[in-house]
Amino acid sequence: MGSKCKILITSTSFFKAGPVPLQQLKEFNCEIIENPYGRPLKEDELIPLLVDVDGVIAGLDEFGEKVLKSSNRLKVISRYGVGIDNIDMEAAKRLGIFVINTPDVNTQAVADLTFGLILSVSRKIPQSHQSTRKGRWERFIGREVYGKRLGIIGLGRIGKAVANRAKGFEMEIIAYDVQRDESFAETLEIKFLPLDDLLMEADFVTLHCGLNPQTKGLIGPRELGLMKETAYLINTARGELVNERALYEALKEGKIAGAGLDVYEQEPPLESPLLSLENAVTTGHIAAYTDEAIKEMALASVKNLLSALEALKSV
Repeated sequence: MGSKCKILITSTSFFKAGPVPLQQLKEFNCEIIENPYGRPLKEDELIPLLVDVDGVIAGLDEFGEKVLKSSNRLKVISRYGVGIDNIDMEAAKRLGIFVINTPDVNTQAVADLTFGLILSVSRKIPQSHQSTRKGRWERFIGREVYGKRLGIIGLGRIGKAVANRAKGFEMEIIAYDVQRDESFAETLEIKFLPLDDLLMEADFVTLHCGLNPQTKGLIGPRELGLMKETAYLINTARGELVNERALYEALKEGKIAGAGLDVYEQEPPLESPLLSLENAVTTGHIAAYTDEAIKEMALASVKNLLSALEALKSV
């Protein structure tokens, strides 16, 4: 058991993972500070909570330079999840704060939801569900997924998991990535294409790339204009990858057939016009929210945090 340390847990689902991760922290002699808001924290909300904190198990909170500088003891940020675009990594490095994520544990969960959105938007499952619940018997005409062309933007861990699922539907897979895994692509007969060509050829376009200055706004008016009128856009990665105003106009005007979205430029998307469209299936950033993924993310984030704190003790 180590000396007393303070740990702030900002993740909104960490405590749903069962008793084991929390018990591991307590066995390490950690004092736990909980997120009092039940949602990702803004800068001015984080700063007072970080006073005398040694480590954070972080969700999608805003860890900018001002926040990182506000704590005189912060040593480790253990991301409960994959993305680290909400953390100023350059500032963390200058301040000697370790940042660790859990890149593998939610891969299958996100891939599952991606395919759920593909099926939901193409077969109009939500519309039929609501209609049937209201006592109607409407026959919604959708489009088949089987045998269609799937364009994957970002063929990393999650993109590959989506590709494996697509093979069960005998889809033709095309991909765009700045780093190409030629061996995997050859195994699944995936063809790499330039981004514009992928957008023009795909029946379904699904985003699985990280958010950075190069990818922010990756899908805008020009890119949506390249897509087929019968094509669908799926985003379970980061909302800022897509220009939402342009997407709204494209969907409203029928320039593309539909969209399946789990992430948004602003979350929650309370004022987003996308919520008013029948051809947009929208979920609330739930891609990683499965029993299995939550438990694995909690255990991995605790392991990363405690390992880093132990390592720092010996320095």
